[in-house]
Amino acid sequence: MFGISSLGWVHTLSSLPAIPLAIYMFARYGRIVPRSRPGVVYFISMLIGSITVFPIAHQSASYGIGAATILLLLVGYGTGYISRFGRAGKYLETISLSLTAFLLMVPTVSEILRRVPDGNPIVTELNSPILLGAQASLFVILIVGLTAQIIHLRRQSRLEMSDLSAEISA
Repeated sequence: MFGISSLGWVHTLSSLPAIPLAIYMFARYGRIVPRSRPGVVYFISMLIGSITVFPIAHQSASYGIGAATILLLLVGYGTGYISRFGRAGKYLETISLSLTAFLLMVPTVSEILRRVPDGNPIVTELNSPILLGAQASLFVILIVGLTAQIIHLRRQSRLEMSDLSAEISA
């Protein structure tokens, strides 16, 4: 079905939970929260999906996306355990993990458009205007989302600083 191998189904089904988990965390917390139950499941799902892309990939870009996703996952989840980053760690964590969600969605949208409906896909060429438009839309969502996250983190940081200074002066 859909021209997907057994390993391809493992890859697809293991990556699938990351999508609703990312949406849930973005809606609830405004970012992917690595030290939460959904964050841990997101990490496992993304890691399995990223690793399984290597034996099934047909395009060199897939290897780059897989490697970048693994690197960004490790940075995003590891940053919280390194105290040297201080407040910048929250920004690095947020940006890294948001990029993993973007790197998940680009091939997901591409594969859906190139495989559905089965036997008569919406897109047949990689340079299709529909596919390019969908990818451009994802990029715009990434830029707007990262901007909103950074603004939110800055406001949060300012509030924490003002609360701290109020406690000190009290």
